[in-house]
Amino acid sequence: MRSFASDNNSGVHPLVMEAVVRANQDHAVGYGDDPWTIEATIKIKEVFGPAAEPYFVFNGTGANSVALQAVTRPFHSILCAETAHIYVDECGAPAKMSGCAVTAIPTPDGKLTPELIRPRLHNFGVCHHSQPKVAYISQVSEMGTIYTIEEVKAIADLLHAHDMYLHMDGARLANACAYLNCTMKQLTVDAGVDILSFGGTKNGMMMGEAVIAFRPEIAEDLQYYRKQSAQLASKMRYLSAQFVPYLENNLWLENAMRANISARKLAEALSLYPQIRFTQKVESNQLFFTIPTEPLKKLQEEYFFYMWNEECNEARLVTSWDTTGEDIARFEQSLREAFEGG
Repeated sequence: MRSFASDNNSGVHPLVMEAVVRANQDHAVGYGDDPWTIEATIKIKEVFGPAAEPYFVFNGTGANSVALQAVTRPFHSILCAETAHIYVDECGAPAKMSGCAVTAIPTPDGKLTPELIRPRLHNFGVCHHSQPKVAYISQVSEMGTIYTIEEVKAIADLLHAHDMYLHMDGARLANACAYLNCTMKQLTVDAGVDILSFGGTKNGMMMGEAVIAFRPEIAEDLQYYRKQSAQLASKMRYLSAQFVPYLENNLWLENAMRANISARKLAEALSLYPQIRFTQKVESNQLFFTIPTEPLKKLQEEYFFYMWNEECNEARLVTSWDTTGEDIARFEQSLREAFEGG
């Protein structure tokens, strides 16, 4: 089955799969005291700088929950966009596990700004109110939009001035870097991000993420939050081994560029039809658009993809590192047939 439903549906890059197979040799000490985890840690420090302290976990919800516990106490509040993954798609796990209130802020494009955050920074020191302590941003946002380095830095500067932290969900960080033509370090630690959920599952990895702390006081207790959150893998090597080829020779960037280029090609195909209107800028590997009902139904007969807003026929398409030219050509043909018949 080929679809444009999600980059979670894509396969595993051969180099990553080979790394997992190589890790499956003989016995190795569990819980991260193995050569593969040590090597992956070194690679992450090479990419993000010596201050980076990675802790490998099973999945994105776990990464976000662990990261947010590390920068909050239960009387704190977490600020995020109303479309944020931690607010919409994680079944309340971060709120439950941190004990914090989550304050969702309406945004037109899935991105927080200092102007949107500033009105929420009040009641500090008042015991009747949850205390704002961290802002969560997704890179790429849930709307497919991307924070520039300057935008991330502006948010970080505001938060730091109020003794707060910035947590970035980097599930699609690679796609953002490919679009901005920058390094992952420039877009995270150099821009003021304090803690990062770093994933590659959407970009050629099989499973697993790394929670990366960039400040010593955050890293200090991460191992305990990871364990209490049931995110400490006994056979850690199968998670961590994947990060070695992923970070070597810029495989992460190559994969993300492929996905982004495929998205632009899809956008060009959709743009040929005046009846289709894009609802967000196409900056990453996600496309959001409205489409008339009859062509939509015909496309849904051939493809599995998600409706973002059924009331206005807003759909989402997502390309992957393994999207092919044949996939794009077939979709273009399906579009022609859908509109000719509609």
